[in-house]
Amino acid sequence: MSLLKDRGRSAVSRSGVIYRGLRQAISDHALLPGDKLPEDTIGERFGASRTLVREALMRLKAEGLVDMQPNRGAAVARPSLDEARHIFAARACLEREVMATLAVSITPRQLAALEAQVEKERDADGKDGLESIRFAGAFHVLLAEMSGNRVVARYVDELVSRCALIIALYGQPHASDCAVSEHRSIIEALRERNGAQAAKLMAHHLGEVEGRALLAQPSRRPDIGDILGRYALRRPRPATGAKAASESPEAGRENRRR
Repeated sequence: MSLLKDRGRSAVSRSGVIYRGLRQAISDHALLPGDKLPEDTIGERFGASRTLVREALMRLKAEGLVDMQPNRGAAVARPSLDEARHIFAARACLEREVMATLAVSITPRQLAALEAQVEKERDADGKDGLESIRFAGAFHVLLAEMSGNRVVARYVDELVSRCALIIALYGQPHASDCAVSEHRSIIEALRERNGAQAAKLMAHHLGEVEGRALLAQPSRRPDIGDILGRYALRRPRPATGAKAASESPEAGRENRRR
């Protein structure tokens, strides 16, 4: 029985590696809205079966980051403008609640952590676009986590990723120093325990982010194998025996032919 449990945990872990890799690639704009996500290519990159790849894709679908259509496979989601507005509205509601909570409960250590996060954003300005995207989103996720409400933190994390997808589809590049200055103002309002001001600044900041989502970016077709190479850092150990045979790409192709 313990052997079966171990195998189950291993499969979940390997599926999680794929899920996290794809999710980060989408958040980084390495994978863009509409890009195809072929199970074979993903499986080969991560050294996993199509079953595990499909599990990861289903998790991403549940978060609104991936679309899966019968007989058409999976692709990075392309949210409509109406859906984009709804996502930003939901995020604004949650982050206002975060501001109200932190204005009462925030500690000096948490303020220092927020300052350190903004310093990472500032250092990445003009050097690495992917790092800037990650750090800007991480600031909001960190705020939500500091609120102590795990449910709110989970949904803010999901909405931050979906907003990154929206910006990739509709937005225009913006200067990181603008976001940095806005983040610093939010920290100062929290330091003063001014919940109303912090909520006002957050609403303005998110409104600016949403307002920059104006024009669709040109479509491009990157090679998904090359993109995922840097996200498949934790390749699972190869399976052995009958399990290896059943999970190999060759076996999968042979089964489809049958």
